[in-house]
Amino acid sequence: MSKDRVNALSDGVFAILLTILILDFQPTTLAPGTISHLISRQAPLFAMYDLSYFYVGTSWLFHHDYFQYVRKTNRTLNLLNLLVLFTVTLVNYAMVLLIEALTNGDPGDIQVAFIVYDAVALGISLSFLILYRYLERHPSLQSFTGIEAHYSRIRMDPARSVTIYLLSAIATCVSNLLAGILLVAGVLFHFIAYLRFSKVIHLGTQKKDHP
Repeated sequence: MSKDRVNALSDGVFAILLTILILDFQPTTLAPGTISHLISRQAPLFAMYDLSYFYVGTSWLFHHDYFQYVRKTNRTLNLLNLLVLFTVTLVNYAMVLLIEALTNGDPGDIQVAFIVYDAVALGISLSFLILYRYLERHPSLQSFTGIEAHYSRIRMDPARSVTIYLLSAIATCVSNLLAGILLVAGVLFHFIAYLRFSKVIHLGTQKKDHP
């Protein structure tokens, strides 16, 4: 299978997922004078939609840049890519669950919902980590050379994300607020990790164009 077909499938999955995230904004019949109350009640929906859209969007950017690092694919890499896509598609379920829990306000439900979201996020980071390690062990699949020193500084970023989400899940035993802060921190770190990786890919592209 060519790399272009893998990218086409992956882009399609991300595009569909980014689209269905908005479907939880359901139209409703309003009585006069109740719009402010509705907007206030839907604050968790807006917050989780923003967080999840940002998270999935960052994952797509990550995936796009990562496959610039890939020169060609093989069966194992294709299967690992499907694993990444599978974990990312679970974000919508975790988002809806957390929205319901935050809207209802039950602390026990919020705790469980945070754990589920953390588990999904942890799975995404873990799948990227597996992808990193596989490509490291198969240099024949890589596009760039001469960037090893730069890459070594970021190769543990997925593991760092796993640690943050694990801490968030553990924090639910102490405080849902702390768990939420750590979850947001994990998503923000995911974006920082993307910027770090993108910089390495840019250096690799420069070396390839100007050997």
